[in-house]
Amino acid sequence: MSIKTLFFILLFILNLNANERIISLSPSITEIIYALGKGDELVATSTYSLYPKEATKLPVIGGYEKPHLEKILSFKPTLVIGQNFNMGTLKKLKLFHIKTISLNLQTLNNIKTSINKISIYLNTQKEGKKLVSNINNALTNCTKNKKSHSVMIVYGLREDIKSGVYIAGHNIFFEDIILACGNTNAYASKSTNQPVLNYENILLLNPEQIIILHSHATEPNVDVKKALKNWYALPVFAAKHGNISVVDEDYLHIPSHRVAKTIKRLFYEMSLYHD
Repeated sequence: MSIKTLFFILLFILNLNANERIISLSPSITEIIYALGKGDELVATSTYSLYPKEATKLPVIGGYEKPHLEKILSFKPTLVIGQNFNMGTLKKLKLFHIKTISLNLQTLNNIKTSINKISIYLNTQKEGKKLVSNINNALTNCTKNKKSHSVMIVYGLREDIKSGVYIAGHNIFFEDIILACGNTNAYASKSTNQPVLNYENILLLNPEQIIILHSHATEPNVDVKKALKNWYALPVFAAKHGNISVVDEDYLHIPSHRVAKTIKRLFYEMSLYHD
């Protein structure tokens, strides 16, 4: 074997084993990268990247909506993965000849497509297919409600609900889950923005079921009993028939592969509906 041939073989092996230096610009992307078995290639991530535990040990480059460009560059990344709202930052990084990937993680189909996209780039297609399969299985294996009803999913538990609450609107994975269960989104407006409702708006919607996504980690001072009492004081169908529930799980708001767990949990909550 010639020295030249040996050189090219060694170079190929080195490139094959060379790790990326990845920076994730959101908790969802961080979770997906770890699930694909590439967590050891992450050098930094955004705030609120709390899962898995190893992610909490990574340096933080700022909030996932406004990451710090200087901090990102200081870690000398070979790859930065963000979402579509990070386009400004990703465009600037391209000027420094840094590879970037932009993802859309809004709907269930978006999430599955994004998992496949990252897995192809990181050469972890087998792991990616398994994650997507878990999401599909969660949808297939959950029993649909025998009677369709309107569901309102609320972001965050607040004691004062008269000042406005955020709810799941259209074109988002929460609505996909509601529809997959055979129900309807209580929010019927054609607006594609994620809505904020005041007291009167909630009464007008008159949802048949209300599911409140609470996080004790980010809302530690909320009096759950007092908050629920205020919700049950509302003159709406869900309150009159006992169809209001609070769900506190760390994965609920995260559009990652763990949306499979969100599907199972919300299907269960919707199965408790009664009229």
